[in-house]
Amino acid sequence: MTQTLSQTLTHSNGSRPVRTRIAPSPTGFPHVGTAYIALFNLAFAKAHGGEFILRIEDTDQVRSTEQSEKMILDALRWVGLDWAEGPDVGGPHAPYRQSERADIYKQHAQQLLDSDHAFRCFCTSEELDTMRAAQMANGETPRYDGRYANLTREESDKMVADGMPFVIRMRVPTEGVCRIEDMLRGTVEIPWAQVDMQVLLKTDGLPTYHLANVVDDHLMDISHVLRGEEWLNSAPKHQLLYEYFGWEMPVLCHMPLLRNPDKSKLSKRKNPTSITYYRDAGVLPEALLNYLGRMGYSMPDEAEKFTLEQMIASFDIQRVSLGGPIFDIEKLNWLNAEWLRALTPEELKNKILDWANNSDKLTAMAAAIQPRIELLSDAVNWGGFYFQNLPKITAESFSHKSLSDEQIIEMLQLSIWQLETLPTWSEENIYATMQGLSTELNIKMRDFMAPFFVAIAGSTSSTPVMNSMAIIGADMTLNRLRHGVEVLGSLGKKKLKKLEKQAAEFPDFLENS
Repeated sequence: MTQTLSQTLTHSNGSRPVRTRIAPSPTGFPHVGTAYIALFNLAFAKAHGGEFILRIEDTDQVRSTEQSEKMILDALRWVGLDWAEGPDVGGPHAPYRQSERADIYKQHAQQLLDSDHAFRCFCTSEELDTMRAAQMANGETPRYDGRYANLTREESDKMVADGMPFVIRMRVPTEGVCRIEDMLRGTVEIPWAQVDMQVLLKTDGLPTYHLANVVDDHLMDISHVLRGEEWLNSAPKHQLLYEYFGWEMPVLCHMPLLRNPDKSKLSKRKNPTSITYYRDAGVLPEALLNYLGRMGYSMPDEAEKFTLEQMIASFDIQRVSLGGPIFDIEKLNWLNAEWLRALTPEELKNKILDWANNSDKLTAMAAAIQPRIELLSDAVNWGGFYFQNLPKITAESFSHKSLSDEQIIEMLQLSIWQLETLPTWSEENIYATMQGLSTELNIKMRDFMAPFFVAIAGSTSSTPVMNSMAIIGADMTLNRLRHGVEVLGSLGKKKLKKLEKQAAEFPDFLENS
């Protein structure tokens, strides 16, 4: 079933003002996929005289960080996106961080409990593991088996009074089909047998994404939800929650996922995925936003180069293609070149100066090269690698008297996995990680660090490498390390699995740092 845009706008929402949102989780680097979804939400809202808002989904208290939130907000603003309401600008629906809305979610979870649309589940993690293992052994899809769903309220209250920890789960039908209306896909049918009894409120009193998402979208008057297609299978749970609460559901639109050139889901293991990486590599924000606007979307005149304003002026969600759009760095670089060549020399000069003029970064670089230069012109030789995208290196560049190529690949790969998990990107944390890996692998620190000089600076002689990693930032560091692994030939699947098992047994290197 295909709907026209006018039908979509009036479907189940009457004359309701158009309000869309983006809701990133501050648990890592700002992903280009976040900017892609944000762009289409903004374009849709603005094309229909509506508003685009931003909220932070930080209910994962273990992984959420203030540093990540700031990076995401800064990156989205840098690329050219803006929002009418959010944690940094306020608005009538504040607060815009889910961690500050815990009482709201508890009240709504209690409402579902009182209306018997939800129940308390007292399963331990061991119980759930045993349940899933048995289901998988029988060739069944792992899911909650409802063992606490039929307790009476009195029985449930007594277990709470006895101090037993619990989560709150939603009730879900076991038979029949759920029908979801989607702007791009028409009617989507998902059997209820495939839908789990979702946890809504965790033992720590914080909500899962599913409860918080529905409650916040309702209370913030969101009319249309444009999100990645990976959320399509969760739509029955969300639709059911809207029914349980007696609320009007926003119109749904599940956007196609960005893909690598090999059609796999866009992954940092195959492509840089952070917005800040592309910023630091020298991509213009206008070009990156333009490129994201081309992801599965075509302008009426088939133009490849266009501005955000031009996209909004002619925006039609029906022009989105459901085929997975390919995020191709070579194509992005071509488009960026088109934007660069359209500048006057004066404009290009200013763009270059603006890109390079990060005061804190320049000060840190100056401190690093100061002991090594005799002339100001020496700064080019000693500091040039800070501004590079990827250094020009070959497998021979890593040649080492006491380390084999395979050892070096393993060292680089293990460091990538460890550095990806750093809660804060700092020289101290980098040092603790490198020292910990050196000890675990029983390799002298001097030998251990040698390949990192090559991967990061393109030379065995440069400024202190861990200081350099801190200065160029996490995105650029990790991409240069991945490039080093690629140059050396990478590892096969069997060796990677063995290495992953080895990495899982490493201690927390930051614990005693």
